[in-house]
Amino acid sequence: MNEILGYLGLGLMLSLAGIGSAIGTTIAGNAAEGALKAAPEKSSSFLLLTALPATQGIYGFVAFFMWLLIYKFDFAANGPILFGVGLGVGLVCMISAIRQGQVCANGIVGISQGHDVQTNTLIYGALPEFYAILGLAGALMLALAI
Repeated sequence: MNEILGYLGLGLMLSLAGIGSAIGTTIAGNAAEGALKAAPEKSSSFLLLTALPATQGIYGFVAFFMWLLIYKFDFAANGPILFGVGLGVGLVCMISAIRQGQVCANGIVGISQGHDVQTNTLIYGALPEFYAILGLAGALMLALAI
């Protein structure tokens, strides 16, 4: 049973973070696609803001990879812990990416309307990302502490 929980935790860690990044980037990408019709010359700004939510998927992958390297498929004793960490990191990364995508989408719309909000949007977009970074750091610290 512990091994099943361990593998499930690893799967949640990786998949939820990836799902969040996919949703977050498509939220921003949809806004960018609409904004390109109004301001095609600002496509590089739109691309930068659209790519920002993709980082949470990377954090989920890094946590997944580090836990896999540290425990080398030996989840007999730590399966429940890995399940909890995987679920926690996955949810934090998923929600962070979705909300970051919404912030970036609003910034993209503002830029397309002629407002100079790219820098502010990057700052506001970094705020939800901070929690994904904390989730990754917590998972790595716990992996090394066990």
